[in-house]
Amino acid sequence: MRLITLNATVTASNDRDAAALREKLVSRGTLLVNVMSAAGSGKTTLLSRLIRDLPDVKIGVMEADIASDVDAKTIEALGAAAIQVHTSGMCHMDAGMTAAAVEAMDPSLRLLFLENVGNLICPAEYDTGAGLNLMLLSVPEGDDKPLKYPLMFQKSDALVVTKTDTLSYFTFDLEKCVERVKKLNPAIRIFPVSAKTGEGMAALEAYLRERLAALTEGTDHA
Repeated sequence: MRLITLNATVTASNDRDAAALREKLVSRGTLLVNVMSAAGSGKTTLLSRLIRDLPDVKIGVMEADIASDVDAKTIEALGAAAIQVHTSGMCHMDAGMTAAAVEAMDPSLRLLFLENVGNLICPAEYDTGAGLNLMLLSVPEGDDKPLKYPLMFQKSDALVVTKTDTLSYFTFDLEKCVERVKKLNPAIRIFPVSAKTGEGMAALEAYLRERLAALTEGTDHA
């Protein structure tokens, strides 16, 4: 398992760097998924389930954390390509940092996940160059988070409500949560799932396959 340390890139235009990375990944048929959420929402658990459920897809994971390599070791133990990215204290990944991490990964990977640093604020403020922004909100966090942290919900293409197997233990109104999220972002796709039981995973996996197919349609990749 490789470990790399990155610093935030000082650039006049993060958007320009992001656009360049997106174009590069599209040209080689790789879907980069920027996974954002608070710490403890179940990002690594969800990714582990996806790796097990999609054995026919070449998957890689870039684990971004301020410190530690626990998550990357978990992913690598499942047989997927993984690197640990240390952000030198930064609370997010930007496009330049993401591009540097991508260079450390096998270019033949088709589904590449960036597990962004765990918080609901900074990651939403920076375009990483991803082709898909995927946000997680766990049931224990509460259904009021769209009211408190609207930007991340507005920036995300899809929301995965995780740990639905705990709904009976927490005060979480799924219908109210969906209503609040849709007011912020009418186009967002929402997937309630339990990575533990597998509930709802089929719909999420079908969505990822659709996005990957749309990306590679009309191109020829070895």
